[in-house]
Amino acid sequence: MTYFNAVILGLVQGLTEFLPVSSSGHLTIFQHFFGINGDSVVAFTVMLHIGTLISVFYMYWNDIWALIKELFLTIKDLCTGKGLRLEERPVRKLGVMIIVATIPTGIIGLLFNDMFEGFYKTLMPTAIGLIITGFLLWGAESVKPGHVTIENMKFRNALFIGVLQGIAITPGISRSGSTLVGGLLTRLDRDFAVEFAFLISIPSILGSLVVEGGNGNIGASLASNFGPVMVGMIVAAISGIFAIKFMIKVVREYSLKYFTIYVWIVAAILLIHSII
Repeated sequence: MTYFNAVILGLVQGLTEFLPVSSSGHLTIFQHFFGINGDSVVAFTVMLHIGTLISVFYMYWNDIWALIKELFLTIKDLCTGKGLRLEERPVRKLGVMIIVATIPTGIIGLLFNDMFEGFYKTLMPTAIGLIITGFLLWGAESVKPGHVTIENMKFRNALFIGVLQGIAITPGISRSGSTLVGGLLTRLDRDFAVEFAFLISIPSILGSLVVEGGNGNIGASLASNFGPVMVGMIVAAISGIFAIKFMIKVVREYSLKYFTIYVWIVAAILLIHSII
């Protein structure tokens, strides 16, 4: 692993984790052309995920801290017989909705992760996944804008978003794109849809860390590539912050259909490369 490779892959991970263009798909593409494989890929991917996790914590720390404090208040209310009181506590309801959305994501990941792992060995599945991502983004922008916020969000909204996030284990299907699409299709307010999409990325990324961290000789690989790995993680964290800010602006002021055009162009290039 060279420092150049680390910077490029860190930049790719940081930007594409939060833009609806599939981070896993883009990492697969760049790793393929850089000829990177083995335990070094596993260790590096783990550290890149930590980098993007830092991005989310930086951007949404106030919300995360509010959720942590609300957790202890929830435990107190349950112990004193007051119940959940979700309609009275918006932050508490947000935490519950994040958990509800994470459940189907986790189930899909546990059941199908090994099966989909093999799809990352070639570029054809990534191309197909990018085409699907494009249709999802186009479809989400074709529905009438909604006004659902945490106050009137239903459990079925969170479940649907969680299912779409789970489907993103497929190479080329964007996790952030899927969750954002799920929010828009269930008529969430656009600002809330992007906020919810990024907040539920936290348990998803943590889950990826656990799964990927259990594969390969992580310790030895990190020791032998410590410098490049740290550089990649830092680049992923910094670029991730810019990607989140950019995505918030896009959702507020522009259309996701621009990303559709991009992923379809990349998919076309991959299809041609795979055939030739």
